[in-house]
Amino acid sequence: MSRRRTLGTKKKIALLLSAATVAGGGAFVMASTSNASPPAPKSASESTVCLGLATALGNNQKFIADQRANPDAQSEARIANREAVVAEIKRKQEASGCAVGESAQDSQTAQPSQPAQSAQPPAASAQPSQPAASAPADNGGGAAASGQQVCNGSTVTLSGEGGAPAASSNQFPAGTKLKVTNLDNNKSTTVEVTSVSGSCALLNNAAFEQVREPGKFLIRRALIEKVG
Repeated sequence: MSRRRTLGTKKKIALLLSAATVAGGGAFVMASTSNASPPAPKSASESTVCLGLATALGNNQKFIADQRANPDAQSEARIANREAVVAEIKRKQEASGCAVGESAQDSQTAQPSQPAQSAQPPAASAQPSQPAASAPADNGGGAAASGQQVCNGSTVTLSGEGGAPAASSNQFPAGTKLKVTNLDNNKSTTVEVTSVSGSCALLNNAAFEQVREPGKFLIRRALIEKVG
C-alpha cells in the first residue's frame, strides 16, 4: 500500500512539473510576441498618403510662420485655427502609419521646365507672342483673367479645415472662384476662395473629398482654373 502511495505522489510531481514547463513556454511565447517591435512609420517618399499629409502639414506650418512674421488684427485667430488643423493632420499621420510631424512644402513640378522655355526666345526672338504665351504660367493671383489656367505645376492637397466646400490661397483674394480638376480621375469642383493659405490653391476637407482618389491626400496632376 505504501509503495502505491509513493508512486502516486511521484506521478503527481511529474505532472505538476510538466504543467509548469508548458505554462512557462506559453509565457515565453507571449512575452516574445509582446516585445516585438512595431513597424517603422512610413516617410513621405514611401507613401502617397504620407506625402499628401506631409504636404498639408507643411503648407499649414508655412501659413502660421507667415502670419507670425507679418501679423495683422486677425492673425491670432488664424494661427489658432491652423494650429488645430496641424494637430488634426498629425493625428491622421499617426493613424495612417506615417511619420508624425513630417512636413513638406507644396511642390511646383513645372518649374524644372521653365529654364527650357527661357532658352527659346534667343532662337525665335522675332516672335513677340512668346512672352504672351508664358503669361498663363505666371501665378500672379488677381492678374489672371477669368477662365485662365493658373497655379501651373502645383499639386493640390487639403487644408484640414471643415465647413462647406471652399479654398484658400496665397495668390487669389477672397471671393475668387477656382475650378480644380483632378486629372487622374477627371473629377472637378468649383469653389470660392475664403481665406489665406501657404500655397496657390488649398482645398478644405469638403472640397477635397469631391475630387480625391480613395485613400489619397494629394493630387499630383491637377488643373486649376480661375473662373470668377
